[in-house]
Amino acid sequence: MTSTLSRRALVKGAAGSALLVGMPAIVTAQADAIRIGHLTPLTGFLGPLGEYAVMGVKLAAEEINNSGGVMGRKIELVMEDSVNPQTASAKAERLIERDRVAMIIGEISSASGLAIGQVANRLKTVFINTGCNSDALRGASCNPYMFHIEGANSMYVMAVGQYLLRENMVKGKKWYSLTADYAFGHDLLKVAKKFMEGTGQFAADELVPTDAADFSPYLLKIRQARPDLVVSNLAGNQITNFLKQYSEYGLPFPVAGFGFDTVVAWGAGKGNFSGIWPLVWHHLVDTPSSKKYVDAFQKKYGKLPDNQSWGDYNSLKIVAQSMNETKSADPQKLAEHLRKGAKFDVMKAREVYFRPYDNQMVMEMYAVRAKEPSKMKDQWDIYDPLGAVPGPSEDMEVIAPPKDGTCKIG
Repeated sequence: MTSTLSRRALVKGAAGSALLVGMPAIVTAQADAIRIGHLTPLTGFLGPLGEYAVMGVKLAAEEINNSGGVMGRKIELVMEDSVNPQTASAKAERLIERDRVAMIIGEISSASGLAIGQVANRLKTVFINTGCNSDALRGASCNPYMFHIEGANSMYVMAVGQYLLRENMVKGKKWYSLTADYAFGHDLLKVAKKFMEGTGQFAADELVPTDAADFSPYLLKIRQARPDLVVSNLAGNQITNFLKQYSEYGLPFPVAGFGFDTVVAWGAGKGNFSGIWPLVWHHLVDTPSSKKYVDAFQKKYGKLPDNQSWGDYNSLKIVAQSMNETKSADPQKLAEHLRKGAKFDVMKAREVYFRPYDNQMVMEMYAVRAKEPSKMKDQWDIYDPLGAVPGPSEDMEVIAPPKDGTCKIG
């Protein structure tokens, strides 16, 4: 699928919501427009997250264009379904070489993110990763053109881990983990085991195929193992299916997740969500810019935004701000600007920046606790915020991926 957001489409749509879908990019191309590529999975087990990514980036483009664009030029989105790593790589190359995009935003799969990042590095074009968590992308697979607004797995583990430590769910405890069987899950399990090292043990760690829908074999094993904590290293609609079936089985063991997206818990239905989970952002973050975004998203789409929409929305806003500050759409100048300590408001209590070691955004993370069904106001009211990690007086970099020397950007 290819879709293009242009000046003509914005004028034609009453609320700037018209998006031409399935048409060649050249049909609506504007000579003076700045073209931005957007790649994200719209099908498969990550498809529900990709839908929110699209909503977020469309809203950002609309707001930017309604405010005069970038250096007086409109932003034009060229959007594609990344599908899988091989397809993502081919589409990234096509976006840069054929469609002449200034840079690329998106992705959720760490495997596809790696493929896009390799193309971006080879063609010297900025790629801002909005959903890939693997620490390896900030380590051995890092490159100077791949930036990360999404938190790394180690950041997610640290965020929820602080609350598990406070509640005595780590030391001397026995965990049972279910892990998505692809790059993201393998990396997350590795990070989780490192966090648990020397304090507790894993009763078992099961690898779950990404297309698995029936969790009963795993739930029966969990019932027999009687762990102190059931840990989810799952992804996308795996989490939705797991939560539904875990609730149906009525298992009494506490649940926590080391990777999470709000939309997958909304999809589980009222009363099926439980435990403590980490987030890069959520709609209850109490800052002026966060509240403004929630209001704008609800007005446009009639529902609350999730964390994936946050990443894609803010990435385009960061690109627009950076291009205005440098007075250039040149990808080399964009990369240099992002790596030189530029500060950005991404709806959190503190401004953020990309650290030059690995291009990871240094920022606060969050943890949330599932609400009891009787305390939920509606189907969207599923959790209470536990707070930001690190605390307000701590250096934000304490939760960033360790500088272990594997990233060789510098």
